[in-house]
Amino acid sequence: MKIIFIIPNMTGGGTERVISLLSDEYVKKGFDVAVMQFAGYEHAYQLNGKVEDFSVAPKSNGNPFIMIRRLAAMRRYFRKNPDSHIFAFCVMGAVFAVMTTWGMKIPIMVAERNSPDSCNVKALRNWAYRRAGRITFQTADGISYFPEEIAKKAVVIPNPVDPDMPEACTGSRSRRIVTAGRLHKQKNHALLLEAFADFSKRFPDYELHIYGEGELEGRLKEQAARLQITSRVVWHGFCPDVREQIRDAAMFVLSSDYEGISNSMLEALSMGIPTISTDCPIGGARIYIVQGESGLLVPVGDKEAMAEAMCRIASDGELAKRLSAGAVQIREKYSVQKIAEKFLEAAGI
Repeated sequence: MKIIFIIPNMTGGGTERVISLLSDEYVKKGFDVAVMQFAGYEHAYQLNGKVEDFSVAPKSNGNPFIMIRRLAAMRRYFRKNPDSHIFAFCVMGAVFAVMTTWGMKIPIMVAERNSPDSCNVKALRNWAYRRAGRITFQTADGISYFPEEIAKKAVVIPNPVDPDMPEACTGSRSRRIVTAGRLHKQKNHALLLEAFADFSKRFPDYELHIYGEGELEGRLKEQAARLQITSRVVWHGFCPDVREQIRDAAMFVLSSDYEGISNSMLEALSMGIPTISTDCPIGGARIYIVQGESGLLVPVGDKEAMAEAMCRIASDGELAKRLSAGAVQIREKYSVQKIAEKFLEAAGI
Protein backbone atom coordinates (compact mmCIF):
# COMPACT_ATOMS: atom_id res chain seq x y z
CA MET A 1 0.00 0.00 0.00
CA LYS A 2 1.19 3.51 -0.83
CA ILE A 3 0.13 6.83 0.67
CA ILE A 4 0.22 9.63 -1.92
CA PHE A 5 0.19 13.25 -0.71
CA ILE A 6 -0.94 15.80 -3.32
CA ILE A 7 0.18 19.44 -3.03
CA PRO A 8 0.92 22.25 -5.55
CA ASN A 9 4.58 22.42 -4.41
CA MET A 10 6.61 22.16 -1.23
CA THR A 11 7.26 25.84 -0.55
CA GLY A 12 7.63 27.18 2.97
CA GLY A 13 4.05 27.08 4.23
CA GLY A 14 2.29 25.36 7.10
CA THR A 15 0.64 22.70 4.94
CA GLU A 16 3.99 21.72 3.47
CA ARG A 17 5.45 21.47 6.97
CA VAL A 18 2.65 19.11 8.02
CA ILE A 19 3.20 16.91 4.93
CA SER A 20 6.92 16.68 5.67
CA LEU A 21 6.18 15.56 9.24
CA LEU A 22 3.46 13.06 8.31
CA SER A 23 5.37 11.55 5.40
CA ASP A 24 8.38 10.96 7.63
CA GLU A 25 6.21 9.31 10.27
CA TYR A 26 4.54 7.00 7.74
CA VAL A 27 7.90 5.92 6.34
CA LYS A 28 8.92 5.01 9.89
CA LYS A 29 5.71 2.97 10.17
CA GLY A 30 6.69 0.99 7.06
CA PHE A 31 4.43 2.57 4.44
CA ASP A 32 5.45 3.44 0.90
CA VAL A 33 5.00 7.22 0.69
CA ALA A 34 4.94 9.63 -2.25
CA VAL A 35 4.61 13.41 -2.41
CA MET A 36 3.15 14.49 -5.76
CA GLN A 37 3.59 18.17 -6.65
CA PHE A 38 1.37 19.38 -9.47
CA ALA A 39 2.50 22.99 -9.91
CA GLY A 40 6.26 23.21 -9.68
CA TYR A 41 9.13 21.59 -7.84
CA GLU A 42 10.18 23.71 -4.90
CA HIS A 43 11.40 22.56 -1.51
CA ALA A 44 11.60 24.50 1.73
CA TYR A 45 11.56 21.43 3.98
CA GLN A 46 13.69 18.30 3.84
CA LEU A 47 11.75 15.09 3.18
CA ASN A 48 12.73 11.65 4.37
CA GLY A 49 15.03 10.07 1.77
CA LYS A 50 12.65 7.13 1.39
CA VAL A 51 9.78 9.35 0.23
CA GLU A 52 9.11 9.28 -3.51
CA ASP A 53 9.16 12.99 -4.25
CA PHE A 54 8.25 14.24 -7.74
CA SER A 55 6.48 16.88 -9.82
CA VAL A 56 4.03 16.14 -12.63
CA ALA A 57 4.04 19.67 -14.13
CA PRO A 58 5.29 23.22 -13.63
CA LYS A 59 2.97 26.09 -12.74
CA SER A 60 0.46 26.43 -15.55
CA ASN A 61 -0.39 30.15 -15.28
CA GLY A 62 -3.52 29.27 -17.21
CA ASN A 63 -1.67 27.46 -20.02
CA PRO A 64 -4.09 24.71 -21.22
CA PHE A 65 -1.28 22.51 -22.58
CA ILE A 66 0.41 22.39 -19.16
CA MET A 67 -2.92 21.65 -17.49
CA ILE A 68 -3.59 18.74 -19.87
CA ARG A 69 -0.04 17.47 -19.36
CA ARG A 70 -0.55 17.63 -15.59
CA LEU A 71 -3.79 15.64 -15.62
CA ALA A 72 -2.40 13.04 -18.01
CA ALA A 73 0.70 12.52 -15.87
CA MET A 74 -1.38 12.18 -12.72
CA ARG A 75 -3.67 9.60 -14.31
CA ARG A 76 -0.72 7.55 -15.58
CA TYR A 77 0.79 7.52 -12.10
CA PHE A 78 -2.44 6.44 -10.43
CA ARG A 79 -2.89 3.64 -12.98
CA LYS A 80 0.58 2.36 -12.08
CA ASN A 81 -0.21 2.58 -8.35
CA PRO A 82 -3.75 1.24 -7.95
CA ASP A 83 -3.13 -0.03 -4.40
CA SER A 84 -2.84 3.47 -2.97
CA HIS A 85 -4.58 5.95 -0.71
CA ILE A 86 -4.61 9.59 -1.83
CA PHE A 87 -4.26 12.33 0.78
CA ALA A 88 -5.11 15.59 -1.06
CA PHE A 89 -3.86 18.51 1.02
CA CYS A 90 -5.39 21.33 -1.02
CA VAL A 91 -8.62 22.11 -2.86
CA MET A 92 -7.25 21.78 -6.40
CA GLY A 93 -5.37 18.65 -5.40
CA ALA A 94 -8.72 17.15 -4.48
CA VAL A 95 -10.25 18.29 -7.78
CA PHE A 96 -7.39 16.84 -9.84
CA ALA A 97 -7.40 13.59 -7.85
CA VAL A 98 -11.10 13.06 -8.47
CA MET A 99 -10.73 13.84 -12.19
CA THR A 100 -7.69 11.65 -12.78
CA THR A 101 -8.86 8.60 -10.80
CA TRP A 102 -12.24 8.47 -12.54
CA GLY A 103 -13.21 4.81 -12.99
CA MET A 104 -10.54 3.63 -10.53
CA LYS A 105 -11.08 2.46 -6.97
CA ILE A 106 -8.38 4.52 -5.27
CA PRO A 107 -9.64 6.01 -1.98
CA ILE A 108 -9.32 9.79 -1.69
CA MET A 109 -9.14 11.69 1.58
CA VAL A 110 -9.10 15.49 1.51
CA ALA A 111 -7.45 17.67 4.16
CA GLU A 112 -9.12 21.10 4.27
CA ARG A 113 -6.31 23.45 5.25
CA ASN A 114 -7.77 26.97 5.36
CA SER A 115 -10.95 28.86 6.10
CA PRO A 116 -13.50 27.32 3.66
CA ASP A 117 -14.99 30.75 3.09
CA SER A 118 -11.74 31.96 1.50
CA CYS A 119 -12.04 29.49 -1.40
CA ASN A 120 -12.83 31.17 -4.75
CA VAL A 121 -13.95 27.97 -6.53
CA LYS A 122 -16.53 26.72 -4.05
CA ALA A 123 -18.77 24.92 -6.56
CA LEU A 124 -15.82 23.01 -8.03
CA ARG A 125 -14.47 22.28 -4.56
CA ASN A 126 -17.80 20.90 -3.33
CA TRP A 127 -18.11 18.74 -6.47
CA ALA A 128 -14.77 17.12 -5.63
CA TYR A 129 -15.46 16.84 -1.90
CA ARG A 130 -18.73 14.99 -2.57
CA ARG A 131 -16.73 12.34 -4.40
CA ALA A 132 -14.03 11.96 -1.76
CA GLY A 133 -14.34 9.28 0.85
CA ARG A 134 -13.42 11.42 3.84
CA ILE A 135 -12.82 15.12 4.53
CA THR A 136 -10.57 16.14 7.43
CA PHE A 137 -10.92 19.57 9.00
CA GLN A 138 -8.58 21.34 11.36
CA THR A 139 -11.47 22.64 13.49
CA ALA A 140 -15.12 21.80 14.06
CA ASP A 141 -16.08 25.32 12.94
CA GLY A 142 -14.82 24.53 9.44
CA ILE A 143 -17.39 21.79 8.96
CA SER A 144 -20.30 24.22 9.36
CA TYR A 145 -19.45 25.89 6.02
CA PHE A 146 -20.47 22.80 4.05
CA PRO A 147 -23.77 21.10 3.13
CA GLU A 148 -24.83 17.98 5.01
CA GLU A 149 -23.70 15.53 2.33
CA ILE A 150 -20.13 16.77 2.78
CA ALA A 151 -20.31 17.43 6.54
CA LYS A 152 -21.35 13.84 7.26
CA LYS A 153 -17.98 12.66 5.89
CA ALA A 154 -16.01 15.07 8.09
CA VAL A 155 -13.56 14.39 10.90
CA VAL A 156 -11.56 16.97 12.89
CA ILE A 157 -7.78 16.48 13.04
CA PRO A 158 -5.59 19.32 14.38
CA ASN A 159 -2.03 19.96 13.21
CA PRO A 160 0.86 18.07 14.79
CA VAL A 161 3.78 19.58 16.65
CA ASP A 162 7.18 18.93 15.12
CA PRO A 163 9.15 16.70 17.53
CA ASP A 164 12.38 18.48 16.56
CA MET A 165 11.25 21.85 17.88
CA PRO A 166 13.85 23.62 20.05
CA GLU A 167 13.24 23.44 23.77
CA ALA A 168 11.63 26.38 25.50
CA CYS A 169 13.92 29.22 26.55
CA THR A 170 14.47 29.13 30.31
CA GLY A 171 16.69 32.19 30.63
CA SER A 172 15.94 35.84 30.10
CA ARG A 173 14.06 36.79 26.95
CA SER A 174 15.08 39.38 24.40
CA ARG A 175 13.04 42.49 23.78
CA ARG A 176 11.91 41.24 20.38
CA ILE A 177 8.33 40.75 19.25
CA VAL A 178 8.17 38.26 16.39
CA THR A 179 5.78 36.99 13.75
CA ALA A 180 6.19 34.58 10.84
CA GLY A 181 4.09 34.08 7.73
CA ARG A 182 3.55 35.10 4.14
CA LEU A 183 3.29 38.86 3.58
CA HIS A 184 -0.25 38.42 2.29
CA LYS A 185 -3.53 40.21 2.97
CA GLN A 186 -4.86 37.22 4.94
CA LYS A 187 -2.11 37.62 7.56
CA ASN A 188 -2.94 41.32 8.12
CA HIS A 189 0.57 42.45 9.00
CA ALA A 190 -0.77 45.99 8.61
CA LEU A 191 -2.75 45.51 11.82
CA LEU A 192 0.35 44.28 13.64
CA LEU A 193 2.37 47.30 12.50
CA GLU A 194 -0.32 49.66 13.79
CA ALA A 195 -0.56 47.82 17.12
CA PHE A 196 3.21 47.80 17.46
CA ALA A 197 3.33 51.54 16.79
CA ASP A 198 0.93 52.10 19.70
CA PHE A 199 2.80 49.60 21.89
CA SER A 200 6.10 51.39 21.15
CA LYS A 201 4.85 54.57 22.77
CA ARG A 202 4.94 52.76 26.13
CA PHE A 203 7.79 50.34 25.37
CA PRO A 204 10.21 52.08 22.98
CA ASP A 205 13.06 49.58 23.58
CA TYR A 206 11.30 46.67 21.83
CA GLU A 207 11.76 45.66 18.19
CA LEU A 208 9.32 43.92 15.84
CA HIS A 209 10.91 41.13 13.75
CA ILE A 210 8.93 39.91 10.74
CA TYR A 211 9.81 36.57 9.13
CA GLY A 212 8.32 35.83 5.72
CA GLU A 213 8.13 37.16 2.20
CA GLY A 214 5.33 38.10 -0.16
CA GLU A 215 3.75 40.58 -2.49
CA LEU A 216 2.89 43.11 0.25
CA GLU A 217 6.44 43.67 1.48
CA GLY A 218 6.91 47.05 -0.22
CA ARG A 219 3.54 48.35 0.92
CA LEU A 220 4.13 47.22 4.50
CA LYS A 221 7.54 48.89 4.62
CA GLU A 222 5.92 52.11 3.44
CA GLN A 223 3.34 51.77 6.22
CA ALA A 224 6.11 51.31 8.79
CA ALA A 225 7.71 54.51 7.53
CA ARG A 226 4.42 56.41 7.84
CA LEU A 227 4.05 55.12 11.39
CA GLN A 228 7.64 56.24 12.13
CA ILE A 229 8.71 52.80 13.36
CA THR A 230 11.12 51.87 10.53
CA SER A 231 14.13 51.79 12.86
CA ARG A 232 12.37 49.30 15.15
CA VAL A 233 11.03 46.87 12.51
CA VAL A 234 13.36 44.18 11.10
CA TRP A 235 12.40 42.30 7.91
CA HIS A 236 14.00 38.84 7.63
CA GLY A 237 12.30 37.30 4.60
CA PHE A 238 12.04 33.50 4.55
CA CYS A 239 14.45 31.93 7.05
CA PRO A 240 14.90 28.14 7.29
CA ASP A 241 16.25 28.54 10.83
CA VAL A 242 13.45 30.82 12.04
CA ARG A 243 12.78 28.58 15.05
CA GLU A 244 16.27 29.08 16.45
CA GLN A 245 16.12 32.80 15.73
CA ILE A 246 12.86 33.41 17.61
CA ARG A 247 13.33 30.97 20.49
CA ASP A 248 14.09 33.69 23.07
CA ALA A 249 11.56 36.24 21.76
CA ALA A 250 9.54 38.23 24.26
CA MET A 251 6.34 37.30 22.45
CA PHE A 252 4.91 35.97 19.18
CA VAL A 253 1.95 37.76 17.57
CA LEU A 254 -0.39 36.40 14.89
CA SER A 255 -2.62 39.07 13.32
CA SER A 256 -4.45 37.01 10.68
CA ASP A 257 -8.00 37.75 9.53
CA TYR A 258 -8.60 34.01 9.01
CA GLU A 259 -6.63 30.78 9.30
CA GLY A 260 -7.02 27.05 9.27
CA ILE A 261 -4.34 26.50 11.87
CA SER A 262 -1.27 28.68 11.80
CA ASN A 263 1.81 26.47 11.96
CA SER A 264 3.97 29.43 12.94
CA MET A 265 1.69 30.06 15.92
CA LEU A 266 1.77 26.35 16.78
CA GLU A 267 5.56 26.31 16.71
CA ALA A 268 5.78 29.45 18.84
CA LEU A 269 3.50 27.88 21.45
CA SER A 270 5.46 24.62 21.47
CA MET A 271 8.65 26.59 22.19
CA GLY A 272 6.98 28.37 25.09
CA ILE A 273 7.01 31.82 23.49
CA PRO A 274 4.24 33.95 25.08
CA THR A 275 1.75 34.14 22.23
CA ILE A 276 -0.99 36.51 21.11
CA SER A 277 -3.37 35.57 18.28
CA THR A 278 -6.47 36.96 16.69
CA ASP A 279 -9.44 34.72 17.46
CA CYS A 280 -10.02 34.32 13.74
CA PRO A 281 -12.21 31.98 11.70
CA ILE A 282 -12.21 28.99 11.63
CA GLY A 283 -11.21 28.82 15.28
CA GLY A 284 -7.79 27.18 14.95
CA ALA A 285 -6.15 29.38 17.57
CA ARG A 286 -8.88 28.47 20.08
CA ILE A 287 -7.92 24.78 19.86
CA TYR A 288 -4.46 25.45 21.25
CA ILE A 289 -4.83 28.65 23.28
CA VAL A 290 -6.65 28.74 26.60
CA GLN A 291 -7.19 32.41 27.28
CA GLY A 292 -4.80 33.70 29.92
CA GLU A 293 -3.28 30.26 30.52
CA SER A 294 -1.43 29.30 27.33
CA GLY A 295 -1.80 32.50 25.30
CA LEU A 296 -3.94 35.57 24.68
CA LEU A 297 -6.73 35.81 22.09
CA VAL A 298 -7.85 39.17 20.70
CA PRO A 299 -10.69 40.05 18.30
CA VAL A 300 -9.95 40.09 14.56
CA GLY A 301 -8.95 43.54 13.31
CA ASP A 302 -8.85 45.11 16.78
CA LYS A 303 -5.68 47.21 16.93
CA GLU A 304 -6.33 48.47 20.46
CA ALA A 305 -6.91 44.99 21.87
CA MET A 306 -3.75 43.68 20.22
CA ALA A 307 -1.62 46.56 21.49
CA GLU A 308 -3.03 46.14 24.98
CA ALA A 309 -2.28 42.39 24.96
CA MET A 310 1.30 43.15 23.93
CA CYS A 311 1.59 45.67 26.76
CA ARG A 312 0.24 43.13 29.27
CA ILE A 313 2.95 40.60 28.42
CA ALA A 314 5.72 43.22 28.34
CA SER A 315 4.74 44.65 31.72
CA ASP A 316 3.89 41.43 33.58
CA GLY A 317 6.75 38.95 33.88
CA GLU A 318 4.64 36.46 35.85
CA LEU A 319 1.98 36.43 33.11
CA ALA A 320 4.64 35.81 30.47
CA LYS A 321 6.03 32.86 32.47
CA ARG A 322 2.54 31.40 33.01
CA LEU A 323 1.69 31.63 29.30
CA SER A 324 5.01 30.01 28.40
CA ALA A 325 4.53 27.10 30.80
CA GLY A 326 0.98 26.50 29.63
CA ALA A 327 1.86 26.65 25.94
CA VAL A 328 4.58 23.97 25.88
CA GLN A 329 2.10 21.33 27.03
CA ILE A 330 0.81 21.05 23.45
CA ARG A 331 4.00 19.10 22.53
CA GLU A 332 2.63 15.92 24.04
CA LYS A 333 -1.07 16.46 23.32
CA TYR A 334 -0.51 17.06 19.59
CA SER A 335 2.50 14.88 18.88
CA VAL A 336 3.19 13.75 15.30
CA GLN A 337 2.64 10.13 16.28
CA LYS A 338 -0.87 10.84 17.61
CA ILE A 339 -1.93 13.05 14.70
CA ALA A 340 -0.50 10.67 12.07
CA GLU A 341 -2.54 7.85 13.57
CA LYS A 342 -5.70 9.96 13.42
CA PHE A 343 -5.19 10.48 9.67
CA LEU A 344 -4.77 6.74 9.15
CA GLU A 345 -7.94 6.04 11.11
CA ALA A 346 -9.85 8.64 9.09
CA ALA A 347 -8.62 7.07 5.83
CA GLY A 348 -9.61 3.59 7.01
CA ILE A 349 -6.04 2.28 6.89
